[in-house]
Amino acid sequence: MIRTHTVPDAFFAAECERLLAVVAAAPANDARLVGRQTDHDQRRASLVWVEDLYEVDWVMDRIITLAAEANRTVFNFSLAEFAESAQVAGYDAGVGGHFDWHSDIGDGPLAGKRKLTMVVQLSDPADYQGGRLEIIPSGHVVLADTARGAAVLFPSYLLHRVAPVTRGQRHSLTIRAHGPAFR
Repeated sequence: MIRTHTVPDAFFAAECERLLAVVAAAPANDARLVGRQTDHDQRRASLVWVEDLYEVDWVMDRIITLAAEANRTVFNFSLAEFAESAQVAGYDAGVGGHFDWHSDIGDGPLAGKRKLTMVVQLSDPADYQGGRLEIIPSGHVVLADTARGAAVLFPSYLLHRVAPVTRGQRHSLTIRAHGPAFR
């Protein structure tokens, strides 16, 4: 059975604040799709790559621990590495922040080997409206936990989206674990 897995307190609220403070001081880039193109009908968000930030090594340590545990207990995928940097995405209601239905597997040497996606909710849910992470594991939409610090993990081939943010700004941390291509 295909499913999602949630870790309710993957990051503490103070850790979310600490990461967001570092991100706020960094230059953000317009989100691009696989192939490096911009398509605001598909996705409108700002991105900051975690590998470009200082003093956040603890974030990757946490990600590795969370992904390894979830993979061991739930998914049992053949994982080898995190071949792409984690990213912090900002979805702002003022510009129609969203990411329409997609899967994280695609063309290209890295996108084709994505196996496990993790999304961590960094924002306090009181700071925005809309912007829900929605996943379709088996014919129905599952809403991801909006509690600050909650992580949801799911197979990268599942369709998912971030619904349009209608008030405020939502931030999330996303990373994908890679391994040999699915057969």
